[in-house]
Amino acid sequence: SAFPGVRFSSSIGVDEVKALAALMTYKCAVVDVPFGGAMAGVRIDPRKYSEHELEKITRHFTVEMAKKGFIGPGIDVLAPDVSTGEREMSWIADTYTHTLGYGDINAQACVTGKPISQGGIHGRHSATGRGVLHGIENYITNTDYMDCIGLSPGFPGKTFVLQGFGKVGLHTMKYLHEYGARCVCVGETDGAIYNPRGIDPKELEDYEQGHGTIVGFPKAEPCDGSILEVPCDILIPAAIEKQLTRENAPRVQAKIIAEAANGPTTPAAHEIFLQRNILVIPDVYVNAGGVTVSFFEWLKNLNHISYGRLSFKYERESSYHLLQSVQHSLEQWFGKARGEIPIVPSPEFQARVTGASEKDIVYSGLAYTMEQSAKQIMTMAARYNLGLDQRTAAYLCALEKVFTVYNEAGFTY
Repeated sequence: SAFPGVRFSSSIGVDEVKALAALMTYKCAVVDVPFGGAMAGVRIDPRKYSEHELEKITRHFTVEMAKKGFIGPGIDVLAPDVSTGEREMSWIADTYTHTLGYGDINAQACVTGKPISQGGIHGRHSATGRGVLHGIENYITNTDYMDCIGLSPGFPGKTFVLQGFGKVGLHTMKYLHEYGARCVCVGETDGAIYNPRGIDPKELEDYEQGHGTIVGFPKAEPCDGSILEVPCDILIPAAIEKQLTRENAPRVQAKIIAEAANGPTTPAAHEIFLQRNILVIPDVYVNAGGVTVSFFEWLKNLNHISYGRLSFKYERESSYHLLQSVQHSLEQWFGKARGEIPIVPSPEFQARVTGASEKDIVYSGLAYTMEQSAKQIMTMAARYNLGLDQRTAAYLCALEKVFTVYNEAGFTY
C-alpha cells in the first residue's frame, strides 16, 4: 500500500504522476514509513470551479478510484498535495465510507490530512513545514557540513528565500522565523516581494488571506526577476517541480537549497550545485514530514484512539510521585528538624507534565524521525565518500531498504 498525494493542477500529466509516485516509494523508505509509492491527480484549475463543483469532482474521482481498487486503508491511503487540503480529504473520506468502505471499521483510514472531526490528527496541517525545519536543522547544526560550505552553524542571523507560499511554504516560513532565521523574499505565481530586513510570516499570512495574494504587501517591495537568484543563505523551493535548471543553477546565490517541493531540481542543476559546493538537502528527505505525520494519522485511525488518551494522566501522576519520592528521601536524609525540603518542578518540566497533547506527541515523533533519517543519510554519504551529494546518499539508503525487503521476503509471484 502507499500514501499518494492528490493534486489538482491544470499542468499535471501522466509522466509527472509516474515520477511523483516513484519518488514517494523512496521517500517512505528514507523515513522508515512502511508504505510504497503512488500518486494521483486531476487535471483542472481549481480556481475556476465553485466549491460545489469541486466537491462533485472529488467525490466522483473517489468512487472511480474505489471501483478500480485503488483506494482503501490497506491498499492506497490518499493525502493532500498541491491545491488540495482538509476539505477535499474530508469529501474523499466521506465518499469512501458511504460507498465501498461501508461496513469497514477502518474506512476512515483510507485518507489522511483530514479535519480533526473526521479522524484527522493534530499537527498534520503544518507537518511538512515542520519537517523542513527539522531537515534543515539537522544539517545547519552539523559543523562538518557547515565548514564544507563556509557557513556558521545555527539558524540565528541566516537569511532565506521562499518560492511558494502555500501549505508548505507558509509553515516553513513560520518555523524558520521562530528559530531566528530571516525571510528576505517570497515568490508566488502572480509575483514576488522582497525586504532585506525580513518579512514577518504572520503579517504576510494575514495579508494573503485578506487579499488573496502576497502582491502589494505593504512591508516589502515588489521583486522583479527570478527570486531563485536572490542572494541568501538558504533557498527553499516550495512550489512545483523543475524550477532549478541548467539555465539558472549557475546564478543561484544560496549556500543551502532545501527542497520543500517535490523534484524542484533537474539532474543537470543537481550536478552544477555539486560543482559549485552548494549543499542540496533532497526532497526525498527534507519534505518527508508530511508523509511521516500521514503515517501517524493512519495509525491513529487504525487504533481508533487519539495519542496519549490512555497514558497522559498516568504519566503526569507518575511524575508527581517521583518528585514526592525525591522530597521524602531528602527529608529523611537531612532530618525533619530543618523543615520540609520542597521539590519544585522547573517551569519547563511543569509545562511538560501538565500540558502534554496529541500535537506534542506528533511533533516529537516527527523530530525523532527526521533526526534518525538524517543520521542514516550522513552515514551513507561518509561510507561512500559522497561529500555534499546528499541526494545520492538518500537514494542509497532507500534502495538498500527496498532491496533488503525483497531479498528477505524471497521470491514474489
